[in-house]
Amino acid sequence: MVFMQQSFTTFSKANRRLIFMLIASHVLWSGVVLGLWATGLVLAVVTPWLSATFIAVQLFAAVQLLLPALLLQPEQRSRSFYLFWAGALVLSVWAANQFTPSGIWMPLLTVFKSALLLLVGTLVGTALARFVNRLWEIVPVCVVMTLADFYSWYAGPTAGFAEKIKQYYLAPDGPPPLIDMVLVKLAFPGSAGLIPMFGLSDWIMVVFFAVVASRHGVNDNLVGTRGETLARQGQAGRYLPISLVALFAAVLLAQASGLFIPVLPLIALVMLLWYALRYLLLLRSGGQVSP
Repeated sequence: MVFMQQSFTTFSKANRRLIFMLIASHVLWSGVVLGLWATGLVLAVVTPWLSATFIAVQLFAAVQLLLPALLLQPEQRSRSFYLFWAGALVLSVWAANQFTPSGIWMPLLTVFKSALLLLVGTLVGTALARFVNRLWEIVPVCVVMTLADFYSWYAGPTAGFAEKIKQYYLAPDGPPPLIDMVLVKLAFPGSAGLIPMFGLSDWIMVVFFAVVASRHGVNDNLVGTRGETLARQGQAGRYLPISLVALFAAVLLAQASGLFIPVLPLIALVMLLWYALRYLLLLRSGGQVSP
């Protein structure tokens, strides 16, 4: 009976320490976002460059939170273990959205919910990456992800969700649409509240590609050493994975055009192009290509 309880509710000692680090770092990230939100309220002039800087700072800070996740080891547990914790994460997101405070408490709760979504996305993306046994398996993942998101955007529920969110934030009336609970909101200069920038699924895939690269010995950090090496050395502030750059580009494109841009296909396209370029460069240099 004790064994069953541990298998359903506990992680290994090493993973438990890393998860505590993830939780603490997401609390710190909340403070950064709150500081930027307060700063944005007093800015007299808002330019496109300033808006892009706000987004870049928050995303760059968020991706540093991935470093402990790169060290997480797969738990050798039953399927029930993962189902239990998946249910617990879903329940936590739902519970956080049952509170509707007013005044100064609203941005505080919004920041907390965004941090919670990033934490959930980090854990889910890390868990999904364990199923990629060969690096080439990301190719069908990218293709399926792109086709599914485009179909949902063109003929599925995504288009309807996007329109509902747009109408709600232009003229708030009543409770937010259900889809709002899985949208990550960031500080934006000149805005009284936080603005939805991307969805939980988008962050899951950012994490997924970063963890897959790490576990297969690929350096996806555009500004230096592999993320796993930085994590082991405890060095934050120097990690910029290619998947985050793709997300940043999609967010900027959506902000500049004023249109809803499907993020997942753009992330998939950038990842495929980056791996193709890496493959060609390795072949040219005579290096060994990971299977």
